[in-house]
Amino acid sequence: MADYDLTKTHIKHLDEPKHEIALSTEKLNVYYGEKHAMHDASLQFERYRITALIGASGSGKSTYLRSLNRMNDNIANTRVTGKIMYRGLNINSDEVDVYKMREHIGMVFQRPNPFAKSIYDNITFALKQHGQKDKKYLDEVVETTLKQAALWDQVKDSLGKSALALSGGQQQRLCIARAIAMKPDILLLDEPASALDPISTNTVEETLIRLKEEFTIVIVTHNMQQAARISDYTAFFHSGHALEFDETRKMFTRPKIKAAEDYVSGHFG
Repeated sequence: MADYDLTKTHIKHLDEPKHEIALSTEKLNVYYGEKHAMHDASLQFERYRITALIGASGSGKSTYLRSLNRMNDNIANTRVTGKIMYRGLNINSDEVDVYKMREHIGMVFQRPNPFAKSIYDNITFALKQHGQKDKKYLDEVVETTLKQAALWDQVKDSLGKSALALSGGQQQRLCIARAIAMKPDILLLDEPASALDPISTNTVEETLIRLKEEFTIVIVTHNMQQAARISDYTAFFHSGHALEFDETRKMFTRPKIKAAEDYVSGHFG
């Protein structure tokens, strides 16, 4: 693999964003024991936009994404330094209630992970855990979120059936519906279509494009075409460094960093 100068970066800070900044990091570092996995990542995410995080396997993009709602807290011997700013609060702080914070910053993982419950109960589980008992309200949330996830027409007559009986693409869209049932501000997705067939992938992409009208979305993807199709901004990661961040159309036509140019053109490595 080519040796790239990791001291050169092109991070376009959104000093005059079209929308407010929903989430940002300042000099974010992640350590797995002695391994320094993420170096001084400072990025901003504009509200109601989709930002794609791209880079080769092991580049740090998933490590970074998982830091945004502190999923790395669950990994032994992990230390995260720097700031993660949300609504004027550094959520990378011991004083923050992590579980409460995750109500505002939801996450969907690479492989569909529906609960071994009914479709209805998958969506209402967290709401019930938070004390919501109003059947009418729960019914409305189920219908609304399934419509938002483009799944309602397919499952409206089988809400009592096991979610595990759904196809892979349907399960992933159910997981998206489950994540937005808590009405988060921000939705994080870690390669949500990597295990899906092309038709299901296209449906998930169309779903995310619609969802950005209501949510700020940050997505890790290894699929360059997917990043180009659905994202407004793109961040390129390499060897644990966020090297370039810009509007997607500029990243894919006029990247500023050699490593980013090689990666998006397919000449990486």
